[in-house]
Amino acid sequence: QPLPPFQPGQYLTFELAIPAAADNTLEKVVRCYSLSERPREDYYRVSIKRVPAPPDRPELPSGRSSNYFHDHVQAGDRLQVRAPAGHFYLDDGTQPIVLIGGGIGITPMLSILNSVLETGIARELWLFYGVRNGEEQVMKDHLQTLDKQHPDFHLHVCYSSPGEEEVLGRDYHHRGRIDIDLLSRTLPLAHYQFYVCGPKPLMESIVPGLETLGVADQAIHYESFGPASLKKRQKVTPATAEPITITFQRSSKQLRWDPGTDSLLAFAEANGIDVTSGCRAGSCGSCQTALLSGEVDYAQEPDADIEAGHCLLCITTPKGDLTLDA
Repeated sequence: QPLPPFQPGQYLTFELAIPAAADNTLEKVVRCYSLSERPREDYYRVSIKRVPAPPDRPELPSGRSSNYFHDHVQAGDRLQVRAPAGHFYLDDGTQPIVLIGGGIGITPMLSILNSVLETGIARELWLFYGVRNGEEQVMKDHLQTLDKQHPDFHLHVCYSSPGEEEVLGRDYHHRGRIDIDLLSRTLPLAHYQFYVCGPKPLMESIVPGLETLGVADQAIHYESFGPASLKKRQKVTPATAEPITITFQRSSKQLRWDPGTDSLLAFAEANGIDVTSGCRAGSCGSCQTALLSGEVDYAQEPDADIEAGHCLLCITTPKGDLTLDA
C-alpha cells in the first residue's frame, strides 16, 4: 500500500538491535536519519554516512548505527522504523528559499530541493553546501544537473580543504567554510526562508549570525545534531528568580540548573549523565524519563506518546526544582 506521506525535511527513526562489543548480546540503539528524497508513495530513502573513529583518536569507537547499516543491513532485511516525523520541514510560503547544509546535513536539503524542483513549485532556491573536499561531497552529479536544468536554482558548493586536483569554478564554487560573510556577499537583498542543518560549529555560526543580520526568528528553520543542542541565544533569567535544583536520582547528582541551557537533555549531557536519545526533537521518545517530583515546560508539542509521570528531556526545561529517575 502507499507509504505514509511526509513533509520534505523530516526524518525516520530506526530502532536497531546491534550486537554489543563485550558479549555479543543484542543492544537497542535508536537513531534518526533524514529522508533524502522527495515524498513518494512507493519508497523512502535515507542516505547514511559511515562514521569512522576520528583520525587523531583511533582508540575511540566508530559510529555504531552507521557502520551497522553499511556492514550488516542487506536488501530484504526487516527493520523497526517509526513513521516520518520532525518539525524541520519546508513551509508552504512563496518566499525564496535558502538551504544551508554542512557535511551530512545535506540530506534533508536534498528532500526539500527535489520536492521544489521536481514538482514545479514556483520558488527561487539557493543551496549552500559545505564539505571538506570532493571525497565528502554527496550527489555531486545530481546537484550539477539540477543547477543546469533549473534557472531559479543557484548552487554554491564550498570546500574547506580542496584536493590538489580539484579546481575552483569546476569542482566547487568557494574555498573555505560557509559563513555569514559569504551569504551577505552572494545573496541579493530579499526576504528569504532559511533552512540550516549541519554540525555544531556551522549551526553556532550561521543561526545567530542570521539573527544579527535582522532575519526574523520565524524565517530561520534549523535542525541541529550531534552531542549538544544549538543555543540560538543566551536565555536571560531575572535576577530575582530563585535558583533551581535538578536531582538525578540514579546518578546520585544534585545540580543547580543553568538557565542558559536549552533542555534538560543538554543539561544532563553537560554534567556527564548518560541519557538515551535519538531525534532530540520530541518525536522518537528515546529520552523519556520518569519525573519523580516537580514540573517541566515543553518548548513544543511532542510527537511521541508520553507515559504518565514521565517527560521528554530533549524538549523540556524545569519550572522549578525537579527530581528525575536518571
